[in-house]
Amino acid sequence: MLRLGRRWSSGVVAVLAAVAAGGVPALAAEGSRSVSVRGPDAGITARVDFGAADGSVLLSVRRNGRELILPSPLGLRTERVDLTRGLWLVSQTQRAVTERYRMTTGKRLDRVARMTETRFSLRGNGDAAMDLVLRVAEDGIAYRYVLPGEEIVLGETSAFTLPADSPAWLMPYNPQHENRRQRTTAGDAPAGIFGNPSLFQVGADYVLLTEAGVDGRYAGSRLAHAAGSSTYAVELADARVRLGAGTTTPWRTAIIGDLGAVTESTLVDDLADPARFSDTSWIKPGKVAWSWLSEHSSPSNFARQKEYVDFAARNGWPYVLVDEGWSPQWVPELTRYARARNVDILLWYHWQRLDTQQERDTEFARVTGWGVKGVKIDFMESDSQSRYQWYDQALADTARHRLMVNFHGSTIPHGLARTWPHVMTMEAVHGAEQLPQPTDNPVHPFARNVVGSMDFTPVSLEVGPRTSTIAHEIALPVVFESGWQHFADKPEAYQRFPRALRFLNQVPTVWDETRFRGGYPGQDAVLARRGGDRWFFGGIATGDPATLTAGLDLLGPGRWLVEVVRDAPGGRGDVLVDTAVRTSRDRLSVDVPRNGGFAAIACPATAGRSTCHQPVPQPPLTRLAITPADAGDVVAGTSFEVTAEFTVDSPRTLREVELRVSAPAGWQVSGPAVTAARLGQGGQLRGRWRVTVGAEAKFGPVELPVFAEFTDPALPPGRQRMHVGQAVRAAVALTGQPWVSELPFTAESNGWGPVERDRSNNDSAGGDGNPLRINGISYARGLGAHAPSEISVHLGGRCTRFTALAGLDDETTSPGSAAFHVLTDGVLRQETGVLRTGQAATPLSVDLTGARTLTLRVSDGGDGRNFDHADWADARLSC
Repeated sequence: MLRLGRRWSSGVVAVLAAVAAGGVPALAAEGSRSVSVRGPDAGITARVDFGAADGSVLLSVRRNGRELILPSPLGLRTERVDLTRGLWLVSQTQRAVTERYRMTTGKRLDRVARMTETRFSLRGNGDAAMDLVLRVAEDGIAYRYVLPGEEIVLGETSAFTLPADSPAWLMPYNPQHENRRQRTTAGDAPAGIFGNPSLFQVGADYVLLTEAGVDGRYAGSRLAHAAGSSTYAVELADARVRLGAGTTTPWRTAIIGDLGAVTESTLVDDLADPARFSDTSWIKPGKVAWSWLSEHSSPSNFARQKEYVDFAARNGWPYVLVDEGWSPQWVPELTRYARARNVDILLWYHWQRLDTQQERDTEFARVTGWGVKGVKIDFMESDSQSRYQWYDQALADTARHRLMVNFHGSTIPHGLARTWPHVMTMEAVHGAEQLPQPTDNPVHPFARNVVGSMDFTPVSLEVGPRTSTIAHEIALPVVFESGWQHFADKPEAYQRFPRALRFLNQVPTVWDETRFRGGYPGQDAVLARRGGDRWFFGGIATGDPATLTAGLDLLGPGRWLVEVVRDAPGGRGDVLVDTAVRTSRDRLSVDVPRNGGFAAIACPATAGRSTCHQPVPQPPLTRLAITPADAGDVVAGTSFEVTAEFTVDSPRTLREVELRVSAPAGWQVSGPAVTAARLGQGGQLRGRWRVTVGAEAKFGPVELPVFAEFTDPALPPGRQRMHVGQAVRAAVALTGQPWVSELPFTAESNGWGPVERDRSNNDSAGGDGNPLRINGISYARGLGAHAPSEISVHLGGRCTRFTALAGLDDETTSPGSAAFHVLTDGVLRQETGVLRTGQAATPLSVDLTGARTLTLRVSDGGDGRNFDHADWADARLSC
């Protein structure tokens, strides 16, 4: 039953008085049973109905008088109280929300969020209490709950009911959000679970259901649908969610408007928490050369990754992503090679290699020391509260280390890129890795990409099904927005289509403005995005040949040079370029073949300008020579001399040049950096330093970076500061009796997952092993491997003996067999013969006198079975 108290009446009076005085205009009482809240432009009205006989609360939404969301239940249940019924309204307050903020990625950099917020205080039987916070914006509505005390939430009754005949584009839920979307209607969709965001068409309007502001204080959700119903209920990923006292739940969000309004909406970001830090100078979106999709094994090939770096440098792409398979043995050298060419390296990680604070601290410190600028973290595949708590921790740690982030195999964006500006993109899409058909592409701009940057990995010219045209593919970096745009094909494929590559070299990944130009989900999509004084257009279509159009009214006054890249006859050949002078009164009209598309650039038609293309920036030619290149074996407390010479070979003047040595923590470098305010062609800087090895220096190989940093004004803003480096190699000599698991590996390969230190191999992720155990006996120290495996460590000729116990780990429950081999300097010194599951550990003892390298090898026992979890227990050196 609805119960109205004095506070309710005074609240309505106060709001109506504000309306009369020209204040916040959005709240009106409709009798005694409902409250209507209007958005800033009065186009969208949300109505909250408190009049149900059982004390439940319903929400409905209209736009321009048409009901788009039918009365839908609100509320949640906890272990203590039922907040879905028996509720009455105690009071309500209202405020106008206006927030201005700046993004590092997305549809536009500068944002203004305007919303009307109404807070309803509800009470129920006993001490049941809850606040409902409702926001209405020009492009949608959102609501969330606030509970006064700590609670265990068991579920929500939150739901959205659409007209049953509304066309719908729904994605059957999976935790990585990668399934294809299905075309159906709100009422005819099968029973099941569907992922956010979900798109519905109601007459001429659209409704996109999703959530915003999700983090580790709650769990993620999906939409549950019963057969024959047109209601989509919020279902939490966890059966029990711990909600802290005074904590808000995520925003249940409906983006609403015509297709253009939905496509251009920033409501999810508008609802998110403000940025956690203000210095974003180190955050730089950009294009990325990426090899994994076209060449799965290439991330483990140092020489091939250098070719990707060279390709990126030639074409002005600022990044190369080295995906699964990279090796710490050569990534530092690759990073130096890339940075000298004004290209930065990004590295892939399985999230389980970063699932503890110690792992994140260690890995992030290590890769930033190499000069790596960002990480792609993969396979989270969960919307649980615990996984969101991991996201919170990983985001804070990457921000602290100034590492940009791509979340792959992830949840959908919920406004993370506003709260954490170093989030460049997230996957959560049926992208190029799934080898999609062209029919999938025109849905994403109106659904998944609405809520945030989307790592689709576009532009597959030769890899994949090849059922879309070249122009369709090169339009995707405009149609699809992503702060990092990972291009999916190999250098040779792009070079075979030079006109296509020329366009890709121009298209930015940061946008000042985004405008919908036309389209229909699953049929076609035409978008325009502005970067600086240039507009970029992208159009894609599926099915039979068609004509795509785009109004040029957004260009503004004056004459504009427009270059259109379209498919050559036949559809899979190279593209053609048409150039014309246009005005804002004109329309682009491009005939496209089956599954075709087009891309275009428009720029002011100034005198003498014949193209909108800007020169691809090339880094200056320089040289850095160091002595010694290899300092050999060094002992704690001793010192050696380092010299360096930096030379400018290009006919340009570099500024703020600095030449220095950077030593590991605890080491000392005597002598200052060498500097020059300006250095022109033929100019040189020379430096000399004495380096003292730290008293607590860790055993094994070490690199001392020697580098020159300088500013080149000829390069684009944001990429003018360059780094050219080399490294003096050294090896800290071993002493005492170190465990092998304490030492860095100079080389490592393993048959399944990484080699584990002081634990078994177990599964494919790092750190997922169990305690080492052979034939019932446990060992605290050692290495967990999987045949075939090979591990090498540097000895430097200072050790006398290696000892270990070899055997198959007890986690090998299926029959396994393996042989263990010990080598020094490439020469076999001892082997076990074939050992089997359940067999006692075999002792090993090898004389190491004079040896510089120790190699531990495990081979298959000859049965070809993949169950060979092999342990080097108690592996130790005497030095």
